[in-house]
Amino acid sequence: MAQTDPAATAALPWHIEEPAGASPPSRSRAFAWLGRLGLSGRLFLLTVAFVVLAEILIYVPAVATYRMSRLSDRVAAARVAALVLNATPEGQVPDEIARRLLMGVGARAIAVRVGDTWRYLTDGPVPSAVAETVDLRERGLTGSVVGAFRTLFLSTDAPIRALGPGQDGFDAVEVLLDEGPLRASLADFSLRLLVACLIIAVLAAGLVFFVLQRAIVRPVVRLARDITAFADDPECTDRVTRRSARTDEIGQAENALARMQVALGGELRQRRRLAELGLSVSKINHELRNLLTTAQLLGDRLESVSDPLVQRVAPRLVETLDRAIRFCEATLAYGRATEPNPQRRMVALAPLLEELTDLADLMPAAHLRVEVRAAPDLEIDVDPEQLLRALTNLVRNAVQAHAAAKTADGLVLIEGLRSGRPGAGAVTVLVTDNGPGVPERAKANLFAAFQGSTRAGGTGLGLAIASELVRLNGGTLCLDETAGGARFRIIIPDRAAGAKAA
Repeated sequence: MAQTDPAATAALPWHIEEPAGASPPSRSRAFAWLGRLGLSGRLFLLTVAFVVLAEILIYVPAVATYRMSRLSDRVAAARVAALVLNATPEGQVPDEIARRLLMGVGARAIAVRVGDTWRYLTDGPVPSAVAETVDLRERGLTGSVVGAFRTLFLSTDAPIRALGPGQDGFDAVEVLLDEGPLRASLADFSLRLLVACLIIAVLAAGLVFFVLQRAIVRPVVRLARDITAFADDPECTDRVTRRSARTDEIGQAENALARMQVALGGELRQRRRLAELGLSVSKINHELRNLLTTAQLLGDRLESVSDPLVQRVAPRLVETLDRAIRFCEATLAYGRATEPNPQRRMVALAPLLEELTDLADLMPAAHLRVEVRAAPDLEIDVDPEQLLRALTNLVRNAVQAHAAAKTADGLVLIEGLRSGRPGAGAVTVLVTDNGPGVPERAKANLFAAFQGSTRAGGTGLGLAIASELVRLNGGTLCLDETAGGARFRIIIPDRAAGAKAA
């Protein structure tokens, strides 16, 4: 038994110590070069590999078939020589004729079986061993392939024994063939076939690569380039992907990307404008708060005036100025964060609605009135400040709509109704006017900021702010379908009922 001495092995000149902790290169590093080829290079390599694989599947059986065909030809030629052998008396063929027959067949010896008798045609001693016996009467693909490659790559001096069926006058024929000429012929055929396969593989791979490059790779690369360019500057309209006329998956992806870029670009541009607008509003509110503070000081002084009219108006003026200052502070806070969380509590609804009646004086030329209908004991579970802001926006919109339409006998009716018992029901507030109503084109985006304006010069913020405030208080704001005018419905569920529904 052979043994190995570790010390002797370490002393061998080709023995190299590996550093501690060394590990073989990982598969990711070994195939990292594939990632550097790009999609086109990998597609070309895959195409060539698949075409070469298909050519190999054609090449191997073709070589085996060619070898069997050559052997069949030799056996067929041997049958002709066997006719001469079978026609001679007692199978005795002159040496010269035998030599010519064997040369014509290309064989060392020919054997013919007639019944149980064998007749031989040879021009010398017959070899005692053969390299391979091929029975052409029983052809198998596996044996043919193995024999073909044995002939190509294993050189031997022993002949090949080929057996074939007989014909009239004899039962079977055998031929001993030198393998050298067969190997040369098979090698020549194999080389020509290999060259033809390589040419076909290159042409097919090039054609497939060209088609896939035009149909798939280039559109995908273009999509990746468009996505990268759009990511660098999403607001630039020049970087939007062109719509594709293709109807396949790539065309659908291009069209979907184009729609997404247009929508996202418009959204980003609008958000940027909103951010700039928010900064401007914050600055305006900051200065307006200072002015309102001065007005509040003047209002405080009016409370000391003994005039009865001033005594009646001054508290409401001071309260309105306080509300305006709080609104400016809330707006500044909104610019920094979000709308403050509501401080909900049960409050009487009628006094809140009464404060809205003075909004009719915003447009004296409109000659309209604001009426309130609510039970004195009706209570609602809201933040009163936020509900009043939401209702103020709704009533102001109605007043401005009447003024713009110059309607006669304008009326804005504010109603408060309760459904269910207190604490487990909901309160509905209806704001109804007999004005021109809401245009159809404005209903789709009625509560969207900067998109729901129903009159010229409007900002489209009033209804959006009202909807947000109502939603913060757990309620809903919607527009009812009416034959004339407009009716907005606010539903504020009690917190116990809202929690149960949730």
